[in-house]
Amino acid sequence: MFIFDPRYLLFALPALVLAFYAQWRVRSAYGRYSKKPNNRGLSGSEIARVLLRSAGLEHVRVEETGGRLGDHYDPGKKVLRLSKGVSQSRSVASLGIVAHEVGHAMQDAANYGPLRVRSGLVPAVQVGSWLGPIIFFAGFFLSGLTGSTAIAWLGLFLFAGTVVFALVTLPVEFNASKRALQLLHSYQLADGRELQEAKQVLDAAALTYVAALAQALSTLLYYVFLLTGFSRRD
Repeated sequence: MFIFDPRYLLFALPALVLAFYAQWRVRSAYGRYSKKPNNRGLSGSEIARVLLRSAGLEHVRVEETGGRLGDHYDPGKKVLRLSKGVSQSRSVASLGIVAHEVGHAMQDAANYGPLRVRSGLVPAVQVGSWLGPIIFFAGFFLSGLTGSTAIAWLGLFLFAGTVVFALVTLPVEFNASKRALQLLHSYQLADGRELQEAKQVLDAAALTYVAALAQALSTLLYYVFLLTGFSRRD
């Protein structure tokens, strides 16, 4: 039986507050600029094809996918997937989001180092993010019987991959947003005002990745605290 440890809040609360703030920023920015039409009157899918063609990435397919704000670039299949709300929208928000995803396609084409590292970490993180905590707490409670924290440390190191992944994600996302704004400016798909509005949408989205790093790091620090504190009591 797991008992809630109030000390966890000392580590998790700041990250949770940041996460809620980041989500509010995203909803606010997207809600505002998804209602403002872009000056070119282009839909998200049309913008994607224009930018991909201009960047010499005609081989990248553009597909519409379900869900809300599920937009992403798949480097394995060379597919740019846009949610219906972005693909069909002719808004400033769609302008920025699509350009950001095209930025990822450009990173892939240029063999951008952090993107390669992040893609390589995906299998390990998919396992470590859920298996790590299980092994950690199993090892932590067993340590009371065996006197050894080796299993708990193994779980901690497995989970640590989540922190590394979140850390590597930051330069990937920031660089994609930088490329996005440069693309829109270079191909005159947005004027100065629209560039600033698109930047607000992208900055809000980037904050969610900062919050994800903070959450992963706060959990890791809590695990370290439990183990080092347990060792001191021994």
